[in-house]
Amino acid sequence: MSRFELTKSALMSACELLAQHPLVGHARRDLTELPARRGDATLCHMSMSPLTLNIACTTTTLMSTRSDFLAAKKSMSARYLKKASASTVTRFGLVADVRPKINVVGVGVGTKFTAGKETGTQCVRFYVVDKIHKEALGKKDLLPTEVDGLPTDVIVTGRFRLFNSASDNKKKHRPVRPGTSIGFKFPPPSGFVMAGTFGAVVAKGTQRFILSNNHVLTENGQIALGSLIFQPGLLDGGNAATDSVAVLTKFIKIKGTGTNKVDCAVAKFLPTTTVNPVHMPSVGALASAAPIAAAVGMKVMKTGRTTGHTTGVVFDILADVNIEYEDAAGNPFVATFVDQVIVTPGGFSASGDSGSLIVDRASRRATGLLFAGSASHTIGNHIKDVLNALGVTLVIA
Repeated sequence: MSRFELTKSALMSACELLAQHPLVGHARRDLTELPARRGDATLCHMSMSPLTLNIACTTTTLMSTRSDFLAAKKSMSARYLKKASASTVTRFGLVADVRPKINVVGVGVGTKFTAGKETGTQCVRFYVVDKIHKEALGKKDLLPTEVDGLPTDVIVTGRFRLFNSASDNKKKHRPVRPGTSIGFKFPPPSGFVMAGTFGAVVAKGTQRFILSNNHVLTENGQIALGSLIFQPGLLDGGNAATDSVAVLTKFIKIKGTGTNKVDCAVAKFLPTTTVNPVHMPSVGALASAAPIAAAVGMKVMKTGRTTGHTTGVVFDILADVNIEYEDAAGNPFVATFVDQVIVTPGGFSASGDSGSLIVDRASRRATGLLFAGSASHTIGNHIKDVLNALGVTLVIA
């Protein structure tokens, strides 16, 4: 008799080889019915003679690895996020779309919540617009309770939107400083004005720039390179004739196909612009130009044009999310962002806070760039990804 340990897949492969033996059909059938849980290992005792084959198996659950969860997240993102399309719903009473490609707006990895309490169990998370009772869903619309044996959780976030008001942050400031209102001028005859948040001062060589979002400085290419940027934004009373402070220099295009990691852009300061890079209202100076990686449970803060100084906690650092954008021609599309930071609670940000720098409260180092969210959750890019994409570094003095 030999004693050995095999995974279920290895057992199935062995069974294919043993299938030639006329007496092993029953053994192969029993093995096929072994439970398909993630990490199951099977301990087998086997004895075999020319006329008999006996296999006795027991299963034990092994610890799932981080790579297991990341692979499951990637699989679910491909299933539910890649097929999304921009859509609008006219609401009469309360209407919820049961289709997962519309209702699922993100997929992440984190701890599972039961009855509003954190359990400590790692899971694959589905972020949804509405939590719909299973009785109202068809079989094809049900989200899986597990993915390759890994548990799942459904978290209501509402639909994520771009965050395009702490009154002082909306005012004109000279020297210009991070945490305040900035924006561009729509080309005529749009009839719109806008404002977002000046996130930080960054540099490439001796040149210095405003760091903010793509959609705050250029609306994904609708505003041409070289266009003027204003402080405050025209929505907040900025004057297009007197309040220009920088020119749009570079942006990372948001793609409707494939995936994105950042929503960011920079604008080079005009020679006449005076700048205070260290004064972020209520946050103060960064302790270092080196960013710090976001971590689940990290306590963070930001100063934005709309909600001012707020604090929150990092909820997810690997979320894949769908956000609605417009292309350079103004046509709507859905963009998928991968491995994003999610911060709670809902009051952490609001429309107009896009572009805010997210800062770790303990180290006072930058960890993210805020760009979207919902009434309950805020989304940010990892700041290291932003700086690398633009080829710039943070300026703290």
